[in-house]
Order: sequence, then structure tokens, then C-alpha cells
Amino acid sequence: MRLAVYNVENLFDRAKAMNLGSWAEGRPVLDRFAALNSLLGQVTYSGSDKAEMARLMIELGLEKSDTGPFVLLRRNRGGLLKRPRSGGLEIVADGRADWVGSLELRDEPINEHAMRNTARVMGDLKADVLGVVEAESRPVLSAFNREILPAIGGAPLRHVMVIDGNDERGIDVGLMSREGYPIGAMRSHVDDLLPNGEPVFSRDCPEFEVTTPTGARLVVMVNHLKSKGYGGKAASDAKRKAQAERIAEIYEGLIQQGTEHVAVIGDLNDTPDSDPLRPLIEGTSLTDVAEHGAFDDGGYPGTYGPCTASNKIDYMLLSPALYARVVAGGVFRKGMWPGVRPKKWDAYTELTRPEEAGSDHAALWVDLDI
Repeated sequence: MRLAVYNVENLFDRAKAMNLGSWAEGRPVLDRFAALNSLLGQVTYSGSDKAEMARLMIELGLEKSDTGPFVLLRRNRGGLLKRPRSGGLEIVADGRADWVGSLELRDEPINEHAMRNTARVMGDLKADVLGVVEAESRPVLSAFNREILPAIGGAPLRHVMVIDGNDERGIDVGLMSREGYPIGAMRSHVDDLLPNGEPVFSRDCPEFEVTTPTGARLVVMVNHLKSKGYGGKAASDAKRKAQAERIAEIYEGLIQQGTEHVAVIGDLNDTPDSDPLRPLIEGTSLTDVAEHGAFDDGGYPGTYGPCTASNKIDYMLLSPALYARVVAGGVFRKGMWPGVRPKKWDAYTELTRPEEAGSDHAALWVDLDI
């Protein structure tokens, strides 16, 4: 069977702030959005809270309207704010119970050529089981599978599953599989909590049990760990390390229960030698498929952007029993922008500009004798 994983970076729609030219441009918007959302969710608002809310709203373009260039403030009932004629904003609510509504990131459609190149990658992988990172939702992934894949000559997969996660931006993780590889028992970890009461996982760490045509069973855990580009470095590293520690605990629990075939796959947002990933990569019996002699990295060690060693952030970590079943594996980069003068790798002829890339991430695949 062929197991693969691909960070699709959304399929139909993506937050406008995430579609800017670089993290340097989009990060301030996302940081302000997160800070304002946190303040708005408090039970009571102090005077300093109100002043900070007003400042953030103005910076997000909400001074004159509830619709900013990148965010949307929905006020369904109750009073949250006033907009004096003299300008500025005044927060009049004293706490979250005083108003009903939400702060949301505005979306915009994905580039049509990029969408089709994403589909080409998914079709050309010919995976029996495909882990998907950054899908908007199950209905969206199902529609993409049903409508876009056939449009570029690909074969739709039979099963599509996404469990709604914790990310407000609509970037979840899921699993797709072909006929003969049914998805059985599923377990979500969206409610796993850190000691401070915050969710461990930024998205989720779902466990999907898949049965192969031979009757063999494996558990696939699809992950998308905390990004380095959103929030301060120390906090991001600490969050990612806590996530790696929890994945390691879940993995060890499966092994102790007698589950031999386990794969931890996805975008872990850090390098193999990083401290945040140490609990998972060095602290368990999992092995990175990239270390296998039958794995071909195409001449580049990374999986993201320019694919240097510092850009290796996507993984397929296999339990000992599953690693022993590896027949072949590799990195699929045809949907990534290859650069110019010279091009680093072969890309689709339909990919003529960076904006048309199916993703900034390569897809990973492994063939298993199972």
C-alpha cells in the first residue's frame, strides 16, 4: 500500500492575511487577530483591556466599519462598541456576556491554477491512504475530491474524513483513502489540555484506524504542529514541544496496547534536530522514513520552500514494525515552485509563477508491504 501526506495549504478559500506575499506581511495581522480574540473572550473587561481592544481594532482597520481588509467583526446582539463622530473607538461592553458575536478572518478564493496543481499532486501521488494538512473542512475536502480531482484526470478517493479542530482559520487535518482501505475507529484529541487549561493541539492529533485489503490494521496520526511564524519564538517552541510530548504519549499508549503498525505523519513545523521535536523523534521508537535506504529525497533534504536542510518540516514517522515493511519512499515536488536560474526540480508545465504552486510544501510518500 502507498501512504502519503501533503500540506495542501487550503483548497478553495484561505484567510486573506495568509495569502499575502510572505509571513513578514501576514504575521502582524494574525498576531493582532489572536490578541484581540483573546481579549474579547474574557469574562470581564478592565479599562486597560478596553483600551487595548480599541487599539487593536483600529490597527485591524475596524475604526469606521465592522468589515476590515482582513477581519470581520460580527455583532449579532448586545453592545460591544461605539464609534464617536470625532473618530476612534469606544468599548462599551464590560465583559463577554454583554454582547453576542465573533471576530473572524476574511477569506478569499485560492488561485485557480494553484488549486488545479494541488489536485494534480494528489492525483499523481496515487496514494491508497493520504494524510491531508490544512484542509478547510470535511465538506470542502470531499467536494475537492469529488469535483476537482476528476477535472484534472485524477481518480477520487473513496473515503474522506476530517474532524473539526481548534484552529479558527479553517486549517484542519484529515485522511483520505481508496476503496479497500476503509477508515474504521477514529479518536480525536482536540480536548487534550495543557496545565494552563489551553488546548494542547493547535489543530488536532486524530487517530485513524485503517484496514488494508490483506486485513492488516494500522493507525495513522495526522498532525500539524505550532508554526514558528505565528507568535513569539519562545512561546511557539514551548507549544510545539508540548505537542510533541503528547503525541509521544499517545504513540506509546498504542504500542503498549499491542498496536504494531503506527504512522505519525504531517507538518511538524521544525527540523529533526530541534529541541521541540526531541521528545517525539529521539524519545520514542518512531523512525523517520527519510532515514530508510529506499527513500529518495530527490537531492534535497528539505520539504518546504527552497527545500534546504533547515526547511525539513514535513514527516512520516513509522513504528518499528511498520518501518520494517518499507519498500520505497520519496518526496514529490512537482507542485512546488522550482525557482529560476536554475530550476531546482521538475515542476508541472502549468506552474509558471510562484502564485500557481499547489503548495509551498512537498508531498511525502512511502510504499509499505502490508
